[in-house]
Amino acid sequence: MTDESERAVQAAIDGELRLLDPEVRASPARVLELLDPEFTEIGASGRRWDVESILTVTSGGSVSPESPVKVSEMSGVVLAPGVVHLTYFADNQGRRAWRSSLWRLTESGWRMYFHQGTLTG
Repeated sequence: MTDESERAVQAAIDGELRLLDPEVRASPARVLELLDPEFTEIGASGRRWDVESILTVTSGGSVSPESPVKVSEMSGVVLAPGVVHLTYFADNQGRRAWRSSLWRLTESGWRMYFHQGTLTG
């Protein structure tokens, strides 16, 4: 992986981890800095989310500071210039899911464009 690719993947990982931070999630302004205006998610529940609906969930305390999401096996790859795909395993108080997200570079920085969660046994 080139230095440029490594920097791109690290920027996406940093953004992903910030979005999982309970303090960041509690601030709609901070979440908006990390989500692409065209953001969509297919959640582990099967529900489809957009920016407005995800802001309602994140600002409602969906992740407790006392029980942060545990992340493991995070890795990323550059799919094209300015596009990074991340995958990782997340455990949110026993709700375990494989997660996948696409990040794209915009004029204002790296932003999550798409997210998918799949529950595991």
